[in-house]
Amino acid sequence: MTRALTLGETARTVAAEFAVTASLDDESGAFPHENFRKLQEYGLLALTSPVTYGGRGAGLGDAATVIGEIAKGEPSTALILIMQYINLATLPGGRWPEHLVRRVLADAAQRGALINALRVEPELGTPIRGGLPATTARRTEEGWSLSGRKIYSTGIAGLTWCIVWGRTDEESPRVGAFLVPANADGIRIEETWNPLGMRATASHDAIFQDVRIPFDHAVDIRPPEQWKDREAGQAVWMAVLLGSLYDGVARAARDWLVQFLHDRKPANLGAALATVPRIQQALGEIEELLAANARLLRSAARDADTGEAPSSPESNLLKLTVTENAISAVEKALRLTGNHGISRNNPLERHYRNVLCGRIHSPQEDTVRIAAGRAALGI
Repeated sequence: MTRALTLGETARTVAAEFAVTASLDDESGAFPHENFRKLQEYGLLALTSPVTYGGRGAGLGDAATVIGEIAKGEPSTALILIMQYINLATLPGGRWPEHLVRRVLADAAQRGALINALRVEPELGTPIRGGLPATTARRTEEGWSLSGRKIYSTGIAGLTWCIVWGRTDEESPRVGAFLVPANADGIRIEETWNPLGMRATASHDAIFQDVRIPFDHAVDIRPPEQWKDREAGQAVWMAVLLGSLYDGVARAARDWLVQFLHDRKPANLGAALATVPRIQQALGEIEELLAANARLLRSAARDADTGEAPSSPESNLLKLTVTENAISAVEKALRLTGNHGISRNNPLERHYRNVLCGRIHSPQEDTVRIAAGRAALGI
């Protein structure tokens, strides 16, 4: 009898397939549709959806395992998958109408449908820094009419559902989430995404022009003062999964480096670079960073899964620490490899471009450290 693969083994199998085409995905910047077809085939797209909704009911620890492995193969796919996992895990405990929760989660389990929140705007930036969105929902006789522009819309080319952050046109505006089918009339994608790294997330602009949705698709709108920072549970999911992604990129870089050090045998040395103590010490510095990451991520995920999630500020510090460790690890690998490392014939330069994107996710470094400093000062 053939032994069933563990979740980690399944993720590694899929990631190995993704790695074969990762450089092409990076070059084209196109949404990796085939990757998501395979994720659905392997039963990974609805991993975090509760079993009662057709999912596998996985917790944060299992989700982090999958994200870390997928990121080693193709990290843009992993980032889109993070947004899927967080939404599927948190929607059942939220304020949405039950029939819409059930519909979205069933779509994911049965059809491989993807969902993500579209929040950032040209003028507003990220909502985490405050301010009201320009995207506006106008009340009509039949429902809401939504208009606005969202930028950095991760995975927009492959989404089935968009959770659009907007405001109402009421005298006292309410702010929050509007559930919009991605194929609704009035939605247009403007292909603006052309970044240094994480290119295959296809995070283009999404333009909404009088998009009509039913009244109940204003799934969670509140007075602005009722919106605070992410709840601790959601914050730790974002921190651990983003950390796992960029840690996975760093581990892919480390794996390539190890093989390079074994294969590279300079004529003046007469042996592989792997035999040189200075090189061994430098690789040990990379291992030090990755070992710390593993412990931090595993501990935070375990605490979250047992109902003892760290606070939002602590989770944000964890994300910052892990992503900076990952960046440092890849930078050290580049220093060891010289021209080989920056050659586009090798994957290390791609890993470096991808891992640098760990710094752009909200909350960013300044916000995290100011909040921690103020807390320490009692301000």
